[in-house]
Amino acid sequence: MESKTPQISTSNNNHLLPATPTYTNCSCFFCILSETEHSLRKSGIYHYFKQMPLKDDKEHVLVLSALWKIAMTKPNDPEFPSLGIFRCMAKLIQKGVSDKAWLLRHQNIYIPYYAAHIIGSYTMNKPKFAQKALDSQVLQPLLELLQGKISWVERRVAIRALGHLASHEATFAAVTEHEVEIIEAAIKVASSCTDEVYREFLGLKEFERLDYQKNLITRGIGGQELENRKAEEWASELQCWSLYLVDRFVRCRKRCLRLVCNKKQFLKDLCGMWGGLTNPSSPAGVGVLRTLCRTPIGRKTIADLHQVVDCMCNISRSSDYRQYMAIESLVELLRDPVTRYRVIDAAAPVLADLVELKSIRGRLKHRVGQKIMQVLLHDYHKIKFCRSSFGSERIKKILEELWNLKVDRVRKEKLMKKKEMREKEALTNVLKKEGNKKFRLGEIENSLMNYSKALDLCPLKLVKERIVLYSNRAQCYLLLENAEATISDATRALCLSSTIKCTHSKSLWRRSQAYDMKGLARESLMDCLMFVSKRFGSCRRRSKKGFKIIPYYAARMINKQMNSTWIFAPAKSKRHG
Repeated sequence: MESKTPQISTSNNNHLLPATPTYTNCSCFFCILSETEHSLRKSGIYHYFKQMPLKDDKEHVLVLSALWKIAMTKPNDPEFPSLGIFRCMAKLIQKGVSDKAWLLRHQNIYIPYYAAHIIGSYTMNKPKFAQKALDSQVLQPLLELLQGKISWVERRVAIRALGHLASHEATFAAVTEHEVEIIEAAIKVASSCTDEVYREFLGLKEFERLDYQKNLITRGIGGQELENRKAEEWASELQCWSLYLVDRFVRCRKRCLRLVCNKKQFLKDLCGMWGGLTNPSSPAGVGVLRTLCRTPIGRKTIADLHQVVDCMCNISRSSDYRQYMAIESLVELLRDPVTRYRVIDAAAPVLADLVELKSIRGRLKHRVGQKIMQVLLHDYHKIKFCRSSFGSERIKKILEELWNLKVDRVRKEKLMKKKEMREKEALTNVLKKEGNKKFRLGEIENSLMNYSKALDLCPLKLVKERIVLYSNRAQCYLLLENAEATISDATRALCLSSTIKCTHSKSLWRRSQAYDMKGLARESLMDCLMFVSKRFGSCRRRSKKGFKIIPYYAARMINKQMNSTWIFAPAKSKRHG
């Protein structure tokens, strides 16, 4: 059962939650630190840590603030971990959770946050420090913070510390003794943290916010704008760290795997948990889905959730940092004979656009497109030679086109004479010019037909020519308001451009507009940001003062999609109806 921080009116209780920590004299702890004799310093620190939880000293916060800075700057220093800092921090957290009167006395409200943060910093890199922390009984106090015994601010540092303890092989087994409690709490935090942060902090007026939370978020400097920005960053971290913990347990514990697979609504919600732009390196919700797709139980569960499969299809054809995770997940689903025919109708059209892909942001360098093609055409021989049927006619047609493109045309062009090849190149160029001319005259459909004919004739080795043809055809589809066809052709142009290590920026912009037409704000935003980065990152187009200029149309699209993908947008709509 959760208990929340008492609702304190900051206007009447500023003596309980001071705006900034103030102290009149130096704590004896700093005198101990200045001791030059090593044995005396060591003994003094050990006894101070032992006595600290037993005393009610108003200067504890000053000591913990100093320890927090030391732990952040020197997380691998063995001095404090070897002298009992973990047991001291665990007792202080437990005291704050169990004794509300003590928590609200002096400046003790800051203590649980600092204590949990110190534990997390020291257990980040060193497995032996993590083992010392577990031996010092830090797990139960951290679990109580995770379960919401104080507030979301303490939850954030508790889940950070638990994530570090679970990341080490040496300590993971001990953490799994509480696997059900941790996984249940982590799922709840990941699902509800944005609502909680908005309800308890961001959605409040300046005078309604708790002073201690404002001080911890901004370190005592800055105004409401900085508070809002940091609160958004912290909420995103809270969600991403929760998902990391879920992913860690799902990877190694079958019991947790079944527990997560039974939470269908959580799996659907994972699609929207992407960490925002502040956590690009976090696997976020897609990372958890990828881990599930690596297990038979997970694949069966995901294959039945069409919303989740559709989400991974959209991400796999976007500029999202997690594109490779979505592709891996779809490939795993298609490799499994149990789930292949349950997802092929949704996955095959999307993956067929990615068969020319070579690498993604330096990952999967070993011919991504080749692997995708092999998976898609795995049992195509049943259609071509045995005349058996599976899936819809649309899927059959897509696989036939893929076979013709990647098998038949490759063989034919290898045997083709140079003269015939030059003739095809010339005819392709003529059709392309005719298409351009008709496009300028406003004959969009006729222009589209010319580009299609040119693509059928264009030799596969003319990569740059094919990029332009696909991108031009995507523009035609865009003007005809066929968003799906635009995304398909723009994706094919971008995959081809990955083979020559030169992203085709026009295709990014066209795909961004198509995603906007479909109402997929995140995919549209990521493509638009990549478009700006690629086209104008090294562009010489500058203002008179020397600043690079972002076009108005791109800035407008970014602003629109940033508002739509704001991490607190659902929470705000719930609060204000």
